[in-house]
Amino acid sequence: MILGIGTDLCDIRRIEKSLERFGDRFLCRLFSESERLKALQRQNPATSLAQSFAAKEACAKALGTGFREGVFWRDIVVKNLETGQPVIKITGGALVRMQKLTPRGMVAASYLSQSDEYPMAHAIVIIEAHAKGE
Repeated sequence: MILGIGTDLCDIRRIEKSLERFGDRFLCRLFSESERLKALQRQNPATSLAQSFAAKEACAKALGTGFREGVFWRDIVVKNLETGQPVIKITGGALVRMQKLTPRGMVAASYLSQSDEYPMAHAIVIIEAHAKGE
């Protein structure tokens, strides 16, 4: 059962300008430490950050709230499995919201796909519920 779908496009140039203008203040407000470290290891950190930004926006849309009702930027963290597959770790107010969406007797799971082609980054998030033990 699909609980929510969200998608977002992010202009990488916008992230580049925000990094230039606000630096660490911008980074620390929106991104987890692991997201910042991953991005700063890349040749163009803004590309990685734009993908994470788009994923966070897409997840907030899939939750049906955007960034309000207790859902904050750092509640949604983009990570990668050893295979490179991107995944979202949902915590805090975003987790509370996801739990409210999840029918009794079911558990929620989220799925993330990301792509970029300069100057744009894209992400789509699907949140689903399935019976416990499946």
